[in-house]
Amino acid sequence: MKLFQLLSAACLTLCLTGVHAQTTAKTSTAIAMEEDDLVPDLNHSTTNDYKCELNDSFTIYTNSDDDAHVALRWKSKLYRLKRIETTTGANRFENKKAGLVWINIPSKSMLLDSRHGQQLANECKTSVPRTS
Repeated sequence: MKLFQLLSAACLTLCLTGVHAQTTAKTSTAIAMEEDDLVPDLNHSTTNDYKCELNDSFTIYTNSDDDAHVALRWKSKLYRLKRIETTTGANRFENKKAGLVWINIPSKSMLLDSRHGQQLANECKTSVPRTS
């Protein structure tokens, strides 16, 4: 009987842990989505205009006080993107709600649509940055 009680308690603990993990994951995603909705503050930001192949273009706004986020102007809309750590050293920023991923390496930059798995802009290069 004791063995049954121990197994029941262990099973209940595992089930509750799984529910807690699912709830925590959903809460983390909800927080990320809410963060994606924040309007970027462009005051005191540096503006980088990117020109890409196929005549695509976008603008990145950076702020030296917040290296964890950038603002992206793409197709007349402004998005807030959050830095995602990489093992390669590339700069990667993402807005999960919009499905936008911006990857920047020294030689080029690209903008991706993570929802549809396609490139939005590639072979993007910037001129001299300007301060807003």
